[in-house]
Amino acid sequence: MGLFLSRLSGAFQSFVSGGAPCRILLLGLDAAGKTTILYKLKLNETVTTIPTIGFNVETVTPAPGVTLTVWDVGGQEKIRALWQHYFRGTEGVVYAVDSADHCRVAEAREELFRVLQDDNMFRGVPVVIMANKQDLPNAMNPSKLSDALQLRNLPRNNPWHIQGTCATNGDGILEAITALGKMVKQFRKEQPRY
Repeated sequence: MGLFLSRLSGAFQSFVSGGAPCRILLLGLDAAGKTTILYKLKLNETVTTIPTIGFNVETVTPAPGVTLTVWDVGGQEKIRALWQHYFRGTEGVVYAVDSADHCRVAEAREELFRVLQDDNMFRGVPVVIMANKQDLPNAMNPSKLSDALQLRNLPRNNPWHIQGTCATNGDGILEAITALGKMVKQFRKEQPRY
């Protein structure tokens, strides 16, 4: 447990520090593992979850001077219409995808593109796609999922990174958050308000 938190803290030393908390939006279809990812980051524990109706919001301080406000918003189809109310001020998006659920990849792709094209979302917001549930049989590897999600067709100004993860044991989360940190740091430099 301590090793994961220590490595996570070290990764955040290069993240945005000393300023206002960074607002990160954690999205994805229902059952993609968003809440498990959130609490793995916050507590380094695997928690038993139920479908999120509404949202969970947690402040994560993985390193001194680095504060993330992570909004985990439910992914059921009826709730997705409410996602737009969380877009304002978002400086980074973590988009969780169940990489073993081949039947819903097209739906996940449509929602991701809809989010990034919404008028309430900052243009050029960085995105990390977590190809979650890599421990399951038939899970698509990140390269195959990248093709299925058509990530090369994302708007050119949205930097992105895809990372294979397993939220229950923490595999890949550190790498995903490290990539997000670097992109958010650049994003803040390019925004006039920073």
